[in-house]
Amino acid sequence: MENPFKHINQPLKEVPPELKAKVMSDIAMAKLIMDLAALFSYNFSHVIETVISKRETNNKN
Repeated sequence: MENPFKHINQPLKEVPPELKAKVMSDIAMAKLIMDLAALFSYNFSHVIETVISKRETNNKN
């Protein structure tokens, strides 16, 4: 088996444009999914916190 660390000091090679476009598209989709997940998870936690605090306030009255 060839030592992969021998390739570290080699000059970088240009990536085909089709492959680069596919990778960038996949990264953009993953970022969008992460942003949506963060948005919904934040909102759910805020809604749950608000409901619990309002229930506690209503139970005290």
